[in-house]
Amino acid sequence: MKQHRITTSDGVGLNVLEAGSGKPLVLIPGWSQAAEQFKFQIEGLSDRYRVIAIDMRGHGDSDKPAHGYRIQRLAKDVWDALRALDLQDVTILGHSMGCSVLWCYFDLFGAERIGRFVFCDEPPFLTSNPAWSEEETTNAGAIFAPDAVTGTANALAGPDGVATSKGFVGGMVTSAMPKEQLEWMIDCNLKFPRAHSAALIYNHCHQDWRDVMPRIKVPTLYIGGRVSLVPWKSVAWSASVTPGARLEIFEEAEGGQHFMFVENPAKFNRILAEFIG
Repeated sequence: MKQHRITTSDGVGLNVLEAGSGKPLVLIPGWSQAAEQFKFQIEGLSDRYRVIAIDMRGHGDSDKPAHGYRIQRLAKDVWDALRALDLQDVTILGHSMGCSVLWCYFDLFGAERIGRFVFCDEPPFLTSNPAWSEEETTNAGAIFAPDAVTGTANALAGPDGVATSKGFVGGMVTSAMPKEQLEWMIDCNLKFPRAHSAALIYNHCHQDWRDVMPRIKVPTLYIGGRVSLVPWKSVAWSASVTPGARLEIFEEAEGGQHFMFVENPAKFNRILAEFIG
């Protein structure tokens, strides 16, 4: 595996991890997560593909500027990265907030440079609306009430930001995850400055992508977890409105929480390889 950097259009250096050759597989981490958390995919799939994981601005080992912590800017950063790496016909995977980044990418740039999308464990709209019907709430998969978004962002930006983050990550794994692995994931999370993480989650939680999915015409795979904090029914709904999309749900015994690619990389990598071909 090699580590290098690319520079965005506004001068921010993004850390890139890369291994292998062949068809490109690009991995976009979630909110406050790091490219290194895809180590099992980099190790397990680089014998067949050119596997590339990118730290978003502020995250992991990328630069940490004082600006740009919005989904739209992160989508532009991904476009900048694909262009800098001269990639075409990419299979691109977003995990958690990384899905929002990719839905935004499609909204802005269409499927430019993209051959396949993989959306892993993210609802189409994180924040509920009291006016919604029960069906709308289920399909959206909202896990925050409006006031909870503000409270969470303020907690992250305040003196208890680290404790809030530890609680967040601890609620995203099954009881089978080893303690040392969970601590490593928390360490990855905390590489992103808490004030920036607060700004980004506030922006992220107010994005509605439900009108994007029906317009995606390239091959698409959705992956969810039966006991994830992201309601699996919302992942299934997203797949149902995306033309021709496939759906895979990890059961609890298969590591079917938010980080199934860490808890069960063998199955996760097999599904990816079958999808990419």
